[in-house]
Amino acid sequence: MKHSDQTPGRRRGLGMGLSALLGEDAGTILDAEHQAAKPAPKGARLVPIEQLSPSRHQPRRGFDEDELELLADSMRRHGLLQPLLVRPAGRTDGFEIVAGERRWRAAQRAGLAEVPVLVRELGEQETLEIALVENVQRKDLTPLEEADAYRRLADEFGHTQEDIASALGRSRSHVANTIRLLGLPEPVRHLLDQEKISAGHARALLGAADPAALAEIVVRDGLNVRQTEELVRRQQTAKPAKSVDHPAVDADVKAFEERLSRRFGLPIAIRQKKDGGELVVRWRTLDQLDRFLGLVGGEEG
Repeated sequence: MKHSDQTPGRRRGLGMGLSALLGEDAGTILDAEHQAAKPAPKGARLVPIEQLSPSRHQPRRGFDEDELELLADSMRRHGLLQPLLVRPAGRTDGFEIVAGERRWRAAQRAGLAEVPVLVRELGEQETLEIALVENVQRKDLTPLEEADAYRRLADEFGHTQEDIASALGRSRSHVANTIRLLGLPEPVRHLLDQEKISAGHARALLGAADPAALAEIVVRDGLNVRQTEELVRRQQTAKPAKSVDHPAVDADVKAFEERLSRRFGLPIAIRQKKDGGELVVRWRTLDQLDRFLGLVGGEEG
């Protein structure tokens, strides 16, 4: 005889996910996309496909068209072998999809009139958690979708990064750095969504003063992650050119510079200082220097 370890009213911890709710059925739900011929879990029933609707907690924003068509082709031949996880949608005969939206979309393409479902009474937190667990375990989420799901678990349900990391088998630094991707400027996030740069590139660009400008260089030059890190490091350590503030040149001093330059036929500058000044003579050849010294010596003599 099995005994539940959950007492009435006890708050279910993050990460219990499908296993806590469905027991042995959890693997069936998570593996269903492979269309494995496993027995349907107890309690599964058929419902009209039009009675199902996507969940607003679905962390995925896009579905690969080719993958949907392959799955639909399998369903045309074999049907939908494994159920979707749903919850009552708050209206008559309607259900909200908690896990399995891709299968539902493929079933529509395949022309199925009914699909098998498991109906569970689930709260908002459980729905988001299960949707996240399902997608993350399959590696279905893009880096930004994963980041947004982590952020929602933290902001909407008050979970710490340590909670999220422990529940999903990630390191706390992974969760923290993934959430930080949401702070990248839109051009960089667009490149990441388009898979023109990887999550590793994006994490390296987080430390840049101008991530968008460096991202363009990364894409243009085909830099790998290590090269991107080096590019960011060089930008961080580069010292800005210091502007040299020269004191305003006195009009009389400027006139002396021009007279001396004409007299000796060489560029001559006068540098004023508090206790006097310097005379700077620029020459290119030894002949010019010899002529200058001759003129100076001649005047002195």
